[in-house]
Amino acid sequence: MDFQSRLGSPPLFLLEVAVASLDRALTAERAGAHRLELCDCLEVGGLTPHLKMIRKVRAAVQIPIHVLVRPRAGDFVYSSEEFATMKSEIAALKKEDVQGIVVGVLEPGRCVDRARTRELVDLAVPLPVTFHRAFDETPDLSESLESIIQTGARRILTSGGAPDAGQGAPIIGKLIEQASGRTLVLPGGGLHPANIAEVARRTGAAEFHTGLGTVLPYSDPDIVKCESAIRACVTALAIRRNDRSPDAGFPPVP
Repeated sequence: MDFQSRLGSPPLFLLEVAVASLDRALTAERAGAHRLELCDCLEVGGLTPHLKMIRKVRAAVQIPIHVLVRPRAGDFVYSSEEFATMKSEIAALKKEDVQGIVVGVLEPGRCVDRARTRELVDLAVPLPVTFHRAFDETPDLSESLESIIQTGARRILTSGGAPDAGQGAPIIGKLIEQASGRTLVLPGGGLHPANIAEVARRTGAAEFHTGLGTVLPYSDPDIVKCESAIRACVTALAIRRNDRSPDAGFPPVP
């Protein structure tokens, strides 16, 4: 049985939560998250998690898991050895029960590395690929969007080139219009219960990403606080979805 059959009808909005531990994964699912981005070392922006952790989380949760593939912290210009590691990790992940891959590869000038990204997208098939916030480091977001669409990536995670998605919301909205369904633009970066509904209103996005790092340190062991924050994000989006004002429409989730 696939995940959609297991979970029933797709949500009218979707909240993805970045997690780096089994406890946080369980908490996110319990609080109503619809998908996990599983990482290691979120304090440095996330790295590829160990297979042992992936298997532990997969055995414990029912919701879909997308796995970050990032061999090191720092920039997104990778050596031949690092790129080979990424390909090896994707090949290994295809043997696991995960539902997506998250990557980002740039050229030395910080433009999207279309050739390498296409290679990773092709290698990941049938798993969909999300191009992560390396996108926000590129000099021309509109041009980068077209480059990523050409690679076949299914999603782009972005704060609109701003420090957070709240500040970048106008640009995110323009990117969603430009994408016009050819890829899904996923607002992320600095989203939390106090601003997620406003970002939804200003962008018209269907999916949202948060790690809650701006309001809850990744090392904070307070699971109750974490669950409360995720649940509040879910509730804020649900209220926004039910708003019948003329500008409240969300595009359908692909």
